[in-house]
Amino acid sequence: MNPTNATADTRRPDGTHRVVITGMGAVSPAGVGVDALWDAIMAKECCIGPIERFDTADYEVHNAAEVRGFDATQHGLSKKEARRFERFVQYALVAADEALAQSGLNMQAEDPTRVAVAFGTGIGGIDELQKGFDTLGEKGPKRVNPLFVPTMIGNIAAGNLAIRHGMRGECINVVTACATGAHNIGAAVRSIRHGYADAALAGGSEESVSPICIAGFANLGALSKSEDPACASLPFDARREGFVAGEGAGALVLESLEHALARGARPLAEITGFGSTGDAYHMTAPDPEGEGVVRAMAQALAEGGFSSADIGHLNAHGTGTPANDKTEARALYALCGDDGLAARIPVTSAKGSIGHTLGAAGAIEAILCALSVARQCVPPTTGFAQADPECALNVVAEPLENLPQKVALSNSLGFGGHNACLAISPC
Repeated sequence: MNPTNATADTRRPDGTHRVVITGMGAVSPAGVGVDALWDAIMAKECCIGPIERFDTADYEVHNAAEVRGFDATQHGLSKKEARRFERFVQYALVAADEALAQSGLNMQAEDPTRVAVAFGTGIGGIDELQKGFDTLGEKGPKRVNPLFVPTMIGNIAAGNLAIRHGMRGECINVVTACATGAHNIGAAVRSIRHGYADAALAGGSEESVSPICIAGFANLGALSKSEDPACASLPFDARREGFVAGEGAGALVLESLEHALARGARPLAEITGFGSTGDAYHMTAPDPEGEGVVRAMAQALAEGGFSSADIGHLNAHGTGTPANDKTEARALYALCGDDGLAARIPVTSAKGSIGHTLGAAGAIEAILCALSVARQCVPPTTGFAQADPECALNVVAEPLENLPQKVALSNSLGFGGHNACLAISPC
């Protein structure tokens, strides 16, 4: 069935709405725009390098995946906005502008109360938070920025997106650490699927390359301490030793298929399922059996009417930490059973190229997953060279082309045991 056809069935078998992606936008360590992101991933470009934003002489970790040379005024924001808004908000606005431009969604022609915003951040305005504490300690309470709280709070990206575009439907910020982007997309999908909204702007944003974040993650033992940027982020590789902090934003315009076709929009891909579970296991460590991840993937497949045999590829969370990758591999095996299917499914992780963008990761990786099924390919995992017997997966080291797929899964896992899985299918 071709959903771009005016006679397409716009409802699922249970009568709920089919939900499609009509626009995508990104700000990432690869640069501004979805094209820059896709080109870097497909070319196995390493966008990791020495931290430029602050002096790391006293730190054990010296590399990160920064958005380098970013000037919001060159991408549609005024000087006042660039001065007032935290970086995670700026990234969100720029990514959303790209997504909305591609979608062609005209808010002047829409009922604004039927257009939702679901846009989150895992950490929020950490730079403003640190600056505010410094000012309080050095200069006293009278000198703290009066806009300190509304500048740094995590929901302000969603709020500013709604204000900027006049979107007056549900406006939320789901915060689930590194699963934030995927959970916001999932929340928007459910709102549209069940008729609470016709369209939504969804995604995630993060500005985590900051002194306090790098210090905290490093002291936790979560970050790679490799001095070689090319060997710092190694998802599923036997040499992996931790993740690399990244930053950026991913934005998607989601619509019911009925709404998209009625206004003549071209669907790019369909979100056919969403799974969301909790581990209830540990504050930072994943459940080593991956039971919650298995359930999230199974839920996403079941919602779309698929089985594990239908999976075209897995866009894995794949952080490059010893525990995460082993757990995710174990989960895929548990999902697929004992017939060897898990060892054949192509698996990829974007984090070898752009690091771990935390609250933005689920949205950025959903974009990559959608492009992959639409273009019948699977991107490579940058840096992967030495297979780990404890992660005995079919990790894609070079691009796979001419690979039609019924459905692909995109996993996101967050501190606290938050698991999200998006099932994405071609149109």
